[in-house]
Amino acid sequence: MMASTAGFQILLVDDEPAGVRLTLETLRDSAVPKQVSVVHDGVEALAYLRREGRYAGAARPDLVILDLNMPRKNGREVLAEVKSDRDLRRIPVVVLTTSDAEEDVRCSYDLHANCYLTKPADLHQFATIMRRLEEFWLAAVRLPPA
Repeated sequence: MMASTAGFQILLVDDEPAGVRLTLETLRDSAVPKQVSVVHDGVEALAYLRREGRYAGAARPDLVILDLNMPRKNGREVLAEVKSDRDLRRIPVVVLTTSDAEEDVRCSYDLHANCYLTKPADLHQFATIMRRLEEFWLAAVRLPPA
């Protein structure tokens, strides 16, 4: 059974404006219907996921795309908190980062990341990775109910 893409919710957590813009453009170009919300650091990400403060009415994401290196609270800290939280742990988290360091890969999977992708510098390769991410997470995977 495929994941329902009607109203599929993605939370993009990235502090780099260029990376956010490129990710949004790539996601927008696909035919899969989705809503993408953006936050720029780990503190905002956790507030969004927990629906705190200005995020009280936020939709629960079906997928989180998480950068590792951010201010205030980095992606590893966010991942640790999400995966240890009974209400959030089932939300798939895809790490999408510029780091290809083995320690970052190992640490992310130790913290129960569902996927680790390294952002390529080449725009065509980035678009290819994002299409594959969409094909898998939005069309092929059956996600748990909210």
